[in-house]
Amino acid sequence: MRVVAFGYMTWGRRTIEALLDAGHDVALIVTHPDSDNAYEKIFNESVADLAADHGIPLLVRDRADDDEVRTAIADARADVMVVSNWRTWLAPEVFSLPRLGTLNVHDALLPAYAGFAPLNWALINDEPEVGVTAHMMDAEFDAGDVVLQRSTPVTDDDTIVDLFDRTLAMFGPITVDALELIAQGRTSWTPQDRRAASYFHRRTEEENRIDWTWPPRDVFNLVRAQVDPYPNAYCYRGAERVRITAASLTPDAIGGTPGRIVIRRGTGVVVVAGADARRGRNPGVLVERVRTEDGRDLDATEFFTTMGGYLTSHPAC
Repeated sequence: MRVVAFGYMTWGRRTIEALLDAGHDVALIVTHPDSDNAYEKIFNESVADLAADHGIPLLVRDRADDDEVRTAIADARADVMVVSNWRTWLAPEVFSLPRLGTLNVHDALLPAYAGFAPLNWALINDEPEVGVTAHMMDAEFDAGDVVLQRSTPVTDDDTIVDLFDRTLAMFGPITVDALELIAQGRTSWTPQDRRAASYFHRRTEEENRIDWTWPPRDVFNLVRAQVDPYPNAYCYRGAERVRITAASLTPDAIGGTPGRIVIRRGTGVVVVAGADARRGRNPGVLVERVRTEDGRDLDATEFFTTMGGYLTSHPAC
């Protein structure tokens, strides 16, 4: 089929590569300009370079709401448009231009986790699985009828990078398979259950702040949802910010006051967590690796040379 592709970063590039490899005629590519946003510098393989390598006309926009974009799409005479990791809203007068509509590919099991950073949020929220949805675009963000969905289970050994790798591998195949269904003339898809819908905003430094009154598993999930190359979860020892780059949960209960540095375990240190930690029913958080503000990566026992004291969410005055 003849395709117009909207895409950005690695997700967008891999999706367009799959279209080309499957023999689709990509007549136009639209991508975003490079961004200073910390999250948009991660996994940022260039869609613009891909367009140049294949001699495909390219438009670069923050928002695709101008006459030049609409004219270029109309002139492309595409059968369908494919959108992958486009970061701003597309108006109906844009996504309705191709005769078969627009297919959006999103790294979440919609209707849950529409919006931004769905894998990070899902891991933080202890979801048992994550995945990718290919859906027809409508006027509401990430809300159109589902063409295909594929999922992968989440285990305690997974970090955000593991989930990224597994879901990224789904982007190309689910797009090609969905286009095959569309090419066959299918138009009856599965409506999303809006009662189960959720939308998440972009993540910033504030979302990576550790609150030691959270349940220990929530702290563990935040740490593994923000491992390198993502901005790490962090807290403070006194006035010094400490990034936690690796952690796990203790097999035994650790009671006391949230944030208290209790005991060494191997090369890690155990920290009390949970608002009800005084009852002694929660596991502790075993902090295994840290990164200092000057960029040193250390085993926790190299940084925490004495036990006692507290980790806090905000710097001590």
